[in-house]
Amino acid sequence: MTEILNRLLEQKSLSFHEAKALLTDIATNKFSPFQIAALAGIYNMRSPDLQEIRGFREALLEICIHVDLSDFNAIDIVGTGGDGKNTFNISTLACFIVAGAGEKVIKHGNYGVSSVTGSSNLLESLGYVFTHEKEHLQRQVEKAGICFLHDPLFHPSLKNVASVRRGIGTRTFFNMLGPLLNPGEPKHHFLGVNHLELARLYHYLYQSENKNYAIVHSLDGYDEISLTGPFKCYEPKGEHLYSPEGLGRVKISHAAIAGGKNNDENKRIFLDILSGKGSVAQNEVALTNAAFALSLINQKPFKESYLRAKESLESQRAKESLDKLLSI
Repeated sequence: MTEILNRLLEQKSLSFHEAKALLTDIATNKFSPFQIAALAGIYNMRSPDLQEIRGFREALLEICIHVDLSDFNAIDIVGTGGDGKNTFNISTLACFIVAGAGEKVIKHGNYGVSSVTGSSNLLESLGYVFTHEKEHLQRQVEKAGICFLHDPLFHPSLKNVASVRRGIGTRTFFNMLGPLLNPGEPKHHFLGVNHLELARLYHYLYQSENKNYAIVHSLDGYDEISLTGPFKCYEPKGEHLYSPEGLGRVKISHAAIAGGKNNDENKRIFLDILSGKGSVAQNEVALTNAAFALSLINQKPFKESYLRAKESLESQRAKESLDKLLSI
């Protein structure tokens, strides 16, 4: 590890095979927490390059517990986190709106590290019981349209890394890898990324793998479509710059989509929006993200997908999807 740290400090990159071996060694507890923290610190100062991300990702996907949910034409809607914006749980809300619209979602997530409430914190507070049993997850997707894959259950080898990440308290390169590590391997990927350079790297990675994906980054720093300003979207056919006005939406303020100060507040915001008590701004952000995900699955225009998302939320079918998930 000392040699690798010195090389990285000299602004040199690792090859694909070196990166893969490094993450394999981390996952098998060959390095101390101090060494892992040093590595995270270096990658906080400069992002991994494409070959490093490929190597890191392949190592972790080989080691993880896989669950075969390939029978479903499903999507994952997930962000890197670490944008420091403290929004409410936009991507998780979008998941239930998409499920309420009749599509299938295989959501992958974790506890919040650099944010107040991660998707795992939220669902756990609602009474969801994490599982890695294939039959149970299949039943959830069939009946509720959605299942949730709690990252630590599927990546137990990274347990030692979790304590390091909590100790650091800011985003690390593990945030960058998280959205790439869904063990259910859904067919569609709607990813939010916290900075533009990483969005491009994800784009190059997925282009080479012939994936169906959309990667979004709001230019004012959000790892989702925030409607607070323009955002970039990378898809197999190229990149596009969108504005709220160009989508027929209204630009909103940062304060309008702020999250709560703790898990209880974020749980209340989440349930309020699903129950039809959300503000116009909260609804618009959740619906816009859900509409992009629906467009990705069905290759339909945004306007048509937005109307599907709106109907899912206003008819309470999105809320029914949550209720069914919690009852299974």
